[in-house]
Amino acid sequence: MRIISGKYKNRKIEFSKLRARPTTDFAKESLFNLLQNNYNLSEVVVLDLFAGCGNISYEFISRGSIRTIAIDSNLPCVNFIKKMKKKLEMENFEIYYSTAIKHIYQTKYKFDIIFIDPPYSFDQKKYNEILDTIYKKNILNKDGTIVVEHSKLINFNTYTQFSEQRKYGKVHFSFLIQ
Repeated sequence: MRIISGKYKNRKIEFSKLRARPTTDFAKESLFNLLQNNYNLSEVVVLDLFAGCGNISYEFISRGSIRTIAIDSNLPCVNFIKKMKKKLEMENFEIYYSTAIKHIYQTKYKFDIIFIDPPYSFDQKKYNEILDTIYKKNILNKDGTIVVEHSKLINFNTYTQFSEQRKYGKVHFSFLIQ
């Protein structure tokens, strides 16, 4: 895995000892091209739920986000992200060991972009619980975007906030807007 653009461009991240499924470089590059069309990424506050090895968080930090918060309930993943933050001397980066739902209820921030990438074993009900909690707690800024990475079996087009779905190889991204 590598950081594609920004301050840490081309830095390789070795995470082989973690049980994580990072977003592929191809899908990540396509995602960030889309996001850059809608946002100045140096002006966004980002929440990365189910951060895993930190792949998406690093990309936002590298591109100058105001603040990026990474959440994961896997302690080895959280410790790995903290190690990488220290190694790369990343600023404006907060990492928490927590569940997604618990953090959504406890956060004091509102976000421009919320990235959700739970294990592919998540079913539609679990995804809906997370999205419903985000909208209930009103933590997405006006004109904000939720990006959900998911399998082909998951569908969000029943949400009024659903904007579009994109597919890159086996990776599916759904976009929901505020």
